[in-house]
Amino acid sequence: MDKAKEKVQRFRAREQRILDAALELLLEHGEEKVTVEQIAERVDIGKGTIYKHFISKTEIYMRLLMDYEKSLTERLKSAVATAEQGDITAPARAYFESRMADPARDRLFQRLEEKIIALNLAPEMIAELHALRNSNASALNRVFERRMEQGVLKEVPAYYYYSTYWALVQGAVELYHSKSFADVIEDREGLMNFIMDVGVHIGDMSGRRGEEAGKVGGAAPSAAPGGMPGSSFG
Repeated sequence: MDKAKEKVQRFRAREQRILDAALELLLEHGEEKVTVEQIAERVDIGKGTIYKHFISKTEIYMRLLMDYEKSLTERLKSAVATAEQGDITAPARAYFESRMADPARDRLFQRLEEKIIALNLAPEMIAELHALRNSNASALNRVFERRMEQGVLKEVPAYYYYSTYWALVQGAVELYHSKSFADVIEDREGLMNFIMDVGVHIGDMSGRRGEEAGKVGGAAPSAAPGGMPGSSFG
């Protein structure tokens, strides 16, 4: 490998270490207390070296947000392809698993985005982030529309499903951190998995969830009056 390529690789590797260190510190101390000096110390580099990669702390935060959304985008693309091969719940699983894998990180990123928007610190980068997120929503909406055409999802405006996915994740993340529910919830991981399962199968009219439940626990649940097989949502 020539020296130019080695230099680029070292630069990119150091940049990733800066991002990793920033995320660790944010999760440990919160966004109000993290400084560029702390990030540099965690990576064991000088403060000035940070600015060779990022012009500000806000840019570091925005890069974390963008990388998070890009990771979801790639996973959704793969899941949509899997759905085309017959696994129709793959996109929903990808969305919930990606966003609920680390509730503390998801909650942190929500706060960061809200504060950056409120202070109008990086409008162009926020616009780029929202464009990427909207493309993910559009991809999921196309999946919902095809499934409704096939008769396996309850027919409602497609955005109902994406909005419900978002609401379930937001609520789950807040519930995960809720002090008022701390004494009530004995198994947080089990609860998160249950919420994810509700989301994956919401609106399902195919009977697949009932079949899955039947394989595990015996008889499949019957649909409630006016409701849908395998779902408690009418």
